[in-house]
Amino acid sequence: MNSQENHFVPALGMRFLTPLYDTVVRWTTRERRFKAALIKQSGIEAGHRVLDLACGTGTLTIWAKQAHPKAQITGIDGDPFILVLGERKARSSGVALCFHQGISHALPFADASFDRVLSSLFFHHLSWQDKERTACELLRVLEPGGELHVADWGAPSHPLMRVLHLPVQWLDGFANTNDNLQGKLVPLFESSGFINVRERRHFDTSLGTLRLFSAKKPL
Repeated sequence: MNSQENHFVPALGMRFLTPLYDTVVRWTTRERRFKAALIKQSGIEAGHRVLDLACGTGTLTIWAKQAHPKAQITGIDGDPFILVLGERKARSSGVALCFHQGISHALPFADASFDRVLSSLFFHHLSWQDKERTACELLRVLEPGGELHVADWGAPSHPLMRVLHLPVQWLDGFANTNDNLQGKLVPLFESSGFINVRERRHFDTSLGTLRLFSAKKPL
């Protein structure tokens, strides 16, 4: 879900590639490891209301529900086609999830609706303006003391990671991905009003360096 006003960019950038999204992510990003780490660091508890922002085909949404069956997990994405895939996957996985269609900078939820927000491989799709708008919107929908947990491309850990990331930039856009590579996510969340913003760990992959971040809404 890449928002530019009320538009979105399909998974992998082009509609005809969307059915390949799960396979590409699984084989290029060490998906099982980094998403398991993101779920673990989020500290989800029974009764928590959790939003998976830009849930795509629902992999993270499903895994979070399987790890925390007593939490209320909601997925949202701007692409109605990919949400159909997510709903189908959830049914086949035997988990009860709620999916919504919506844009990241205008979420269809009331203030303080969630205890946790998760986001995986999404912010690098956004222009800087939409990154700012989205971060402010996430602060709004989080409960005071709630937490944001993000996994996305970040500063390369060494020169090879920088080279390997070029195909992602070609597909998703150099301007918006450069924000991530320049380490701008931490100051982005801080300027939006989050506290305790920090990087938690990183994973080197065949497409570059993935970094995991956490942030908290003040009480």
